[in-house]
Amino acid sequence: MRIGAVVGATSFGTILAAASASSASAAVRIVSDAGGQIGPYLESLAQLRSSGQNVIIDGPCLSACTLVLGVIPRERICVTSRARLGFHAAWHPGDNGQPTPSRGGTQLLMEVYPQQVRRWLARKGGLTPQMKYLAGRELAAMYSACR
Repeated sequence: MRIGAVVGATSFGTILAAASASSASAAVRIVSDAGGQIGPYLESLAQLRSSGQNVIIDGPCLSACTLVLGVIPRERICVTSRARLGFHAAWHPGDNGQPTPSRGGTQLLMEVYPQQVRRWLARKGGLTPQMKYLAGRELAAMYSACR
C-alpha cells in the first residue's frame, strides 16, 4: 500500500468514476485492482458508500483496494469465486526510492478494516511487507456470495 504512489488508470477510482454515471441501484464490480494511495481510495470509497451502490468483488482486490471492506457496509458487498483480497503493510518511497514502512499508514488500515478481517490478519501474523491473501472458503465465511 503505497502512500506516496500515483493511482493508476485502471484503479478503483476509475471504476468509481464510470459507475457514478449509473443509477444508485447499480453495482460496482471490482475485477482487477492493484491498489495505490490510501487517501484517494478512502475518498472514492466514501463517495461509493454515499451512493448506495453495492460492490461485487470478482477478482483480485489488492493493497488499498481492500479498504472497501471497511468503508462499504458488509451487507452491500458480495464476493464471487474469483475474488482474492491481498493485504500488506503500508509503505512510502524512502529517500533512496526504496519502500519505507509506514507505521501510521498501517495503523490506519487496521482501524478501517472490520473486526473479522482484523482477526484474520492477526491469525496470519498481522500486516507485514509480504502480501497475505484472503480468498475461497475463508472469504466466503465473511462475505455473501454474489447471486
